[in-house]
Amino acid sequence: MKIPTDLKHKPVVTTENYDKIDGRFVQKTDTKGLSLGLAQWNDRGNVDISAKIWRHTGEKWSRQSEELPLHRVLDLAILICRSKLYFQERYADDSQYPKIDKIGLQGGAMNISICTENDHIDEDIKLFDSCLHKDDEILSERLNILSRILKDLGI
Repeated sequence: MKIPTDLKHKPVVTTENYDKIDGRFVQKTDTKGLSLGLAQWNDRGNVDISAKIWRHTGEKWSRQSEELPLHRVLDLAILICRSKLYFQERYADDSQYPKIDKIGLQGGAMNISICTENDHIDEDIKLFDSCLHKDDEILSERLNILSRILKDLGI
């Protein structure tokens, strides 16, 4: 399925047929593509690049398609990696949920911690951990590719 080019987000680099590689949602997803392009919120003389997740209902492009600034995509990658590392290293009976990490960014910090305000945190943490294990092959494949590309970039 071709990603539309007549909407406010202007795709420059695309991945079409994403439904064929969408992790455990493969062939059962409304996410049909990903793109990097010119952001829909651009004003004249102020151009940003964004990443977009393209969803299709089967009949039309969905309003639930999401557009994110690139730094937020990377922030999500940081959050995923740090969370995966925490759950890989933590003890199963960890009842005192700590702040996981404080990662310096732009003179401030991304504080990563367990959401102790969640009334069902003990149950939910077990479910989250189970999902990470279930999807480990899917996530690890992508993280290995990301690692290789970062090395190629000299990062």
